[in-house]
Amino acid sequence: MDHASPAGPERPVPHRDWVTRRTATLALITFDVLAWVAGFMAAAWTRFEFDLTAPYTGLVLASALVCAVVHTGISQLWLTVGGRHPVGSADEARCLAATVTLATAAMLACLLPMAVRPVPATTPLLGGAVALLLMVAARAGYRHHRDRRDRPVRSASRTLVYGVDAASERLVRALLSDPRSRYLPVGLLDDDPDRRPLRLHGLRVLGGRADIQQVIRRTRATTVIFSMAGTDADLLRDVRGRTLETGAAFKVLPPVRELLERPVAVTDVRDLQLTDLLGRAHRAAELTVEASGLAGRRVLVTGAGGSIGSELCRQIARYEPGELMMLDRDESALHALQMSLHGRALLDGPELILADIRDAEGIARIMADRRPDVVFHAAALKHLTLLQRHPGEAVKTNVLGTLNVLEACRDVARFVNISTDKAARPVSVLGYSKRVTERLTAHHAQQLGAAFLSVRFGNVLSSRGSVLNAFRAQIEAGRPITVTHPDVTRYFMTVQEAVHLVLQAASIGGGGEALVLDMGEPVRIADVARRLAAEAPHPTEIVFTGLRPGEKLHEDLFGPGEADSRPLHPLVSHVPVPALAPEELHALDPYADPEELVKRLDALCARTGTDAALPLRG
Repeated sequence: MDHASPAGPERPVPHRDWVTRRTATLALITFDVLAWVAGFMAAAWTRFEFDLTAPYTGLVLASALVCAVVHTGISQLWLTVGGRHPVGSADEARCLAATVTLATAAMLACLLPMAVRPVPATTPLLGGAVALLLMVAARAGYRHHRDRRDRPVRSASRTLVYGVDAASERLVRALLSDPRSRYLPVGLLDDDPDRRPLRLHGLRVLGGRADIQQVIRRTRATTVIFSMAGTDADLLRDVRGRTLETGAAFKVLPPVRELLERPVAVTDVRDLQLTDLLGRAHRAAELTVEASGLAGRRVLVTGAGGSIGSELCRQIARYEPGELMMLDRDESALHALQMSLHGRALLDGPELILADIRDAEGIARIMADRRPDVVFHAAALKHLTLLQRHPGEAVKTNVLGTLNVLEACRDVARFVNISTDKAARPVSVLGYSKRVTERLTAHHAQQLGAAFLSVRFGNVLSSRGSVLNAFRAQIEAGRPITVTHPDVTRYFMTVQEAVHLVLQAASIGGGGEALVLDMGEPVRIADVARRLAAEAPHPTEIVFTGLRPGEKLHEDLFGPGEADSRPLHPLVSHVPVPALAPEELHALDPYADPEELVKRLDALCARTGTDAALPLRG
């Protein structure tokens, strides 16, 4: 936190805050004393039918003041030890009940042994109860007044919140307590009939999705906010469609999993994203530092500037590695990565390593000098169509480059090769090259007896090579959206979910395995294109261009002889990978004729292991 300089104009602010807090504390203490006095006097008047003598009144007041002093002392002790609860909260009410009980018990302990009691024993019992009621009522009134004062201004958008759960409860509280909020909640919506009688902060459940149009008209709401906790994509699309038909705006709250580390804020409410409509649920279990094997370890990430590599670095950094080394041949990507991690990019730290995995000697020197414990190998060429035309580049980077890294990592405790679903039943140069890397990794696992493994998954949403980015660019340019085939499907994950699962898979995988991440259900690309076209600000045509060489209609996650076995993690499958010795690569001349090189890649995958030969697509 920044602090003003001693001579600056902001210096008096902390003093004013202190004065305000002290004034509020004194006001509460004064009221509590008056509450004790009022409680004891009410008890005495009731006991003696409003006929009190002056001396007896003095005894009652003295007893009330003794209880008030005991109550104040206990309250201040608890405040010092346990901290202050918000005024008017349930926690503060419980503390008040405890302190009043203790003060009353102390007074009774003094009165009961006396032969002649200055006041009846019923006076502290009834007086304490009345005092507690007055204290709680006063604080509740103050809380209500403050909440009304802090409500959004009348110009804020009248808003309905769909979904009654922990996330929506926190959202409603945040919206009602922010006077600058753009949204003023006026009601709730939920399909569960059992929730219809519920209220959240004074707001009623007014109906379900079938009642959206009627409720919007009745409440004059102009916005519907959808709580995203445990969202079904079909439900989300249905509620959104019904909302937009009325002309109201539709917003969403991110999954509660994304908000656990901080309170919900008004700024968390956002526009709908395509990832929400695709229904990619974040189902990855929480990763602990103890289970990750990263805390205190020296970790190196190749391809650190790419979509997967950069997210790997961001997530690994949270688990306090002993050192995080980020290697890439793209200096601009390293600059952007350092900026995202530290908010600055001076490019002068030892954590950035500018190198090319094609340079075997350079990679060997780096590994010998930096001596990482764990290596995540994400460096690769990944654009299928371009590699189909230039297979030699795939061999030089994906195959021989990976071999260079593997050979340099002989002293590494754990090596994780980032693979792709295209390596299962490969028919493209990209798939062939990544399948070879899986098998080279398995060979080194056998030779070294170390945890060298591969992690296989499909397309990553919003990565630089993502089809979604291509579709958005076409829409922004006013061009048709191009889709290869009406029935083509692909698996999708968010980059955060994919990397989260990669880290978990890396901690449980054994040497020589390929760990296949659960990608959910495949998504029809034409449906994605239609949803984007519907969101476009202008009419957008969809054009089907036909499958390109090396492309499948439907991707596979498992190859021949690979079973979906999940012995350790519900979202990670373990499949064996046949080893491939580096000596088998002698037939892969990167400078050979492209068509001949593709055939050699196919033959290599088929001849040296269990992979069945497949017809080539180009």
